[in-house]
Amino acid sequence: MAEQSKTKTAIALSNATLGHAPKGVSVPTYDRSQLTPGIVHIGLGNFHRAHQAWYLHRLMHRGLAHDWAILGAGVRPADARMRDRLRKQDCLTTLVELDPDSSSVEVIGSMIDYIAVEPENGPLIAAMSDPRIRIVSLTVTEGGYYQAETGGLDLQHPDILHDMQHPHRPRTAFGAMIAAYRARRDAGHPPFTGQCCDNLQGNGDVLRRTIVGLARLSDPDLAAWIDTNATFPNAMVDCIVPATGDDIIHFLNTLGIIDAAPVTHENFRQWVIEDRFCAGRPPWEKSGVTMTHDVHAYESMKIRILNAGHQILANAGELLGLATIADCMADRQMAAFFHKVQVNEILPHVAAVAGMSQVDYLSIIKKRFANPKIHDTTRRVAFDGSARHPGFVLPVLRDRLATGGTIAGLALVEALWARMCAATREDGTFIAANDPDWERLTAVAAQAKTRPSSWLEMRQIYGDLSENTDFATAFDHWLRIIWRDGTQAALDLYLNE
Repeated sequence: MAEQSKTKTAIALSNATLGHAPKGVSVPTYDRSQLTPGIVHIGLGNFHRAHQAWYLHRLMHRGLAHDWAILGAGVRPADARMRDRLRKQDCLTTLVELDPDSSSVEVIGSMIDYIAVEPENGPLIAAMSDPRIRIVSLTVTEGGYYQAETGGLDLQHPDILHDMQHPHRPRTAFGAMIAAYRARRDAGHPPFTGQCCDNLQGNGDVLRRTIVGLARLSDPDLAAWIDTNATFPNAMVDCIVPATGDDIIHFLNTLGIIDAAPVTHENFRQWVIEDRFCAGRPPWEKSGVTMTHDVHAYESMKIRILNAGHQILANAGELLGLATIADCMADRQMAAFFHKVQVNEILPHVAAVAGMSQVDYLSIIKKRFANPKIHDTTRRVAFDGSARHPGFVLPVLRDRLATGGTIAGLALVEALWARMCAATREDGTFIAANDPDWERLTAVAAQAKTRPSSWLEMRQIYGDLSENTDFATAFDHWLRIIWRDGTQAALDLYLNE
């Protein structure tokens, strides 16, 4: 009854109720009614609100960047549902920090509205055409940039073909950005900066290629204008932000807050940005962001140790029924597997950055992954392997092959992914679809059970790696062992080599 009483007296999050927030909950100290927009963010999921929006919130607390508030945006039907939830609470978000030794709850207010989501993106184009908007940022997932096997734009994708043929009625976020660039050019306004916040190496370069490549298909002069005048800074982003469960919503209710879209996160954040902004920027460095002219070393360290490290754990964890990354790190065999692959095969291909060695960074990652309060599911981390393996794991594998180093661990990681895509765990339970290309992956995984080479023949993922005898032989070896003897037997064999 006491818990129910607390729930009944909880405040529904809004501007009007901020002054009644429970004791110990941090709320905006700035006047949100005086904020004006400077950023449109497309793909407004949990990560953005725990990361970019939080950094901006910190600046606003200091009386800075009040003309850089965020307008949320999306291009998918699910984004409209998020819009409804957030607008009902004045676009406020509760962030819950999860740390083994402490926790904190804060409400951030750097986002002031959410643009209407419509199929042909008219409201989004209009918002980005406003000269007050000087940055358009995105988190649309690693696989959301329509990249072909060669690294260029996938000209055969139906969405790209649609936007090429109907540039004034675009379907994609990139087509909408191009339409807004056109409107700004025609009105005599300068372009905005395109800022990618996804886990891609050279993510600003990827965004530039996508935008300029798509624009060139329908308007070469506009493409040249964008390429010459707009900027697309590379950046490295880092914060573990699990999916929000009902338990967090219930926790906030008992605390005294009703929030339909809260976010949990670890107590670690890092953002490294290339300082190239054609229309100005918030003073990010005053909120803890590292501004630099060389992002590559930072992003390489993070992508190769953290993101590839996630793939080391996630697929084996799924097969063994380990629900979270923390569960994987609590398993001695899995933790040893993670450590050996990292030290023997990944760290030799990572450069140190200012103030941080590879070994020290690995120690930080181990602690973060082992945090039992972060319920980061193996399912979430394994999602979209068809983008994450080529983006995170295979570049290291190629470096190992080029230098003649051992690849046993990385080949085992790939074999575990192939086995996981067969859609059953080792206890016989079913693995639900977990990749945009899941149907094809499961079909190839079934073939690979008896002919492992068929998995490597997916050229859009592996390119010419199937032609490398060392890798193909190691992959064949591990996948046959996994199917015959099981995941734990394969891990034992690798650890005892």
